[in-house]
Formats: sequence, C-alpha cells, structure tokens
Amino acid sequence: MGCFSCSGKRSKKPKEKDHIPPPPEKSKSISSQDAKRQKSLESKTEISNSGSEHIAAQTFTFRELAAATRNFRADCLLGEGGFGRVYKGRLEGTNQVVAIKQLDRNGLQGNREFLVEVLMLSLLHHPNLVNLLGYCADGDQRLLVYEYMPLGSLEDHLHGMVIDFTTLYSHHIFGGYILKLIANDFLVSSDPSPDKKRLDWNTRMRIAAGAAKGLEYLHDKANPPVIYRDLKCSNILLGEGYHPKLSDFGLAKLGPVGDKTHVSTRVMGTYGYCAPEYAMTGQLTLKSDVYSFGVVLLEIITGRRAIDNSRAAGEHNLVAWARPLFKDRRKFPQMADPTLQGQYPTRGLYQALAVAAMCVQEQPTMRPLIADVVTALSYLASQTYNPEAQSNQNTSWLSAPGTPPRTRRDIERKSGGSSSDKRAV
Repeated sequence: MGCFSCSGKRSKKPKEKDHIPPPPEKSKSISSQDAKRQKSLESKTEISNSGSEHIAAQTFTFRELAAATRNFRADCLLGEGGFGRVYKGRLEGTNQVVAIKQLDRNGLQGNREFLVEVLMLSLLHHPNLVNLLGYCADGDQRLLVYEYMPLGSLEDHLHGMVIDFTTLYSHHIFGGYILKLIANDFLVSSDPSPDKKRLDWNTRMRIAAGAAKGLEYLHDKANPPVIYRDLKCSNILLGEGYHPKLSDFGLAKLGPVGDKTHVSTRVMGTYGYCAPEYAMTGQLTLKSDVYSFGVVLLEIITGRRAIDNSRAAGEHNLVAWARPLFKDRRKFPQMADPTLQGQYPTRGLYQALAVAAMCVQEQPTMRPLIADVVTALSYLASQTYNPEAQSNQNTSWLSAPGTPPRTRRDIERKSGGSSSDKRAV
C-alpha cells in the first residue's frame, strides 16, 4: 500500500487499453513453479504492454534495501500491518527517497500476492496510481520499493494514526461462506505527525475525484479490467498538493470478460468496505469496487470511520448509519464532518452525498459506473468553495451582535410607514 516517487521512466501511453497478462496461478509456499517465476522476475521480467512496448521492473538486492533503511532501523519505520512493515529509505547512488514495504514471511500477503502486485504495478501507469520502483526477491525475502508519498494516507488525515482495522476473509465450507476477522494491513507512508492539518472541503473533493479517476483507469482503460478489491482510506496515499494515488495491489483481481458477469473468488477485503453481495457469495464485479468507493466518499464527507465501535449503538457501521439519513435532505447537514465547522457549500454537500448514496446501494445493478462518478466528482472539485466569501455573505444579513434580527415590520416602521402607506401617498 505504500506510495513513493518513481525513478524509472514511464513508457508512452498506448492508444489502446493497457494489456494485462493472466496473473500467476496460486502458489504452494515456495514450489518449483514459484522458483521459476522468481527467477524470471529477478532477471528483470519484461511484460508486454499493448503488444509493442516493454516495461521492466527494477530489481534490488536485499543488501541495497537494508543500506537504504539503515538496516531497517526503528526510526525509519513508517507503518506496520498484517502484510508487513513499511520503511522510509534513501537509495544509495541516486539518493532518492523511497518507501520500502518488507513483507512479513508469516503475514497475510504470500508469494502470490507479491507477484500480483509486481505485475500489476509494472503494467499499469496512471497519475492516480502509486509508482512501483522495483522489488527484491532474495531468498525468502520479499520487498517492494515505491515512490515516497510525503503526506501519508487519507486515513491519517481524516482520522489520525489508526492502529485497528479488520480484514474480511472467507473459507468455503460445505458450499457456504464462513467469515472470520483477522488483523488487517495497516500502512502509513508518512512521517508520524500529531499536528496534521484537517482537510478542507475543496481538498476533500479533489482527493475524492482523483481516487475515482484511478479506479476508472483500472475498470475502463486496463484490458482486461482490474478489480481493485481493497479500496479504503488507508490505501489512498497523498503526495504534494494532496494529490491522491491508489496503492497496495496485492488483492487486485482481473475482472470478468466476454459474457461473464462476475469472477468467483474467496472473499478478501476490509470489513466495512466490502460489498454485501461479494461478502455473501464470493461473486466479484466492478460494482464491488464502486460500493467500496462509496464508503470512502462517505468517510471523506462525514469524517467518520467505516467501522467505529466507539460510537453509540446504531452508529458503528457508517453505511448503516447513513442510509436512513439519505431519505431526508433536511438531515444532510448532520452528516457533514464537524471539523469542517460549517465551511462547505450546501449544494455541494447535497450532491456529494447523493453520489455516495448511489454508490452504496445494496443492489449492485443500481450502483453507477465509476466513469459517471468521476464526472460528478470532477464537477464538484471544480466548484471552488470560498469560506470567506460565504461568511461575508452570511454576515451581511445578520443584525448587530446582541440584538434580535429585525423583521420586515421593524424595517418599515423605521423607514416611516408601511409599504401600503407609501403606495397610498
């Protein structure tokens, strides 16, 4: 999930959709097949992009990355989670600052997820996707090197440093799905800072629009389409100017092609963001990502977490709390993040909540295409809100401090009579 600035040159954007080869078959720890794939990767595997251009992932030795992180010192640690740890490092030679994700050999992300992330990020390039600089596959060590994202994760800015999430997994038993919760990947790619600036309305809409554009690229530009499957605030990393990028592609899955409407897979994702139909059946579609995006958008608007057991009963689950409120526009202001302190456009709030409400529809067919979401959010992001101008407009209608507001009758009396009197004269 880490994000950091790519040193390698990007290939020119192809006119056609970016072609993605099939993902590696499910591995059995480190089998002979894995050894062959690893050898292929270590020799700087070149992956065909639209049949003509080639992208080679850069390889690093474990010694190089250990030197970059000063032997993985604790003061270089950026974040930690179920998949491993992320360190801030500086590459010798280029002096480039990077983020290095060291996968836990006993963690949730295995050899297959490592290969998927290398392949996906070697192939897919977009301004709203994290740049993978390279990887290390020395022995049983698995490390990924990304561009460094100085402002950290959206999660960090909305909720502060988070230490508690859960990932949803399933085991297929007797034709049914039994769900269990286990520790989730938590990665923060910024220097821990207790005084992070709260996001204003304009920045929130720009982040939402940018994240939607990254998802649109995966759904509509990649060939075959890619289902991200792990969209959440902690996987949206922020660069200079709060530019958002999607990160952590270990759970990404190639979407359905041809006449297929879905792909069937074991349920993996994050509790609170996982689409209900996917959690129940294991049937994954592009609309599963749209649901997850709707949850993220709700978090951006409300400042609430997807799951927050510290809140009152009935408010633990963000979507369950929001659904009744969607039915009454008069309650929309209650859903705005209190830290905004009322500094948001009322019309913009209503429109953003309408988009979120459509995305989290229970029926996947009722959810919009991500391209339509991009159109709506790009418009909202272009409508710059000026709190000072709004404040001046509001105060111009207010009376002096400590006095009750004047009625029309008061004004008429002061002007020397009623309007009917004036008409008679």
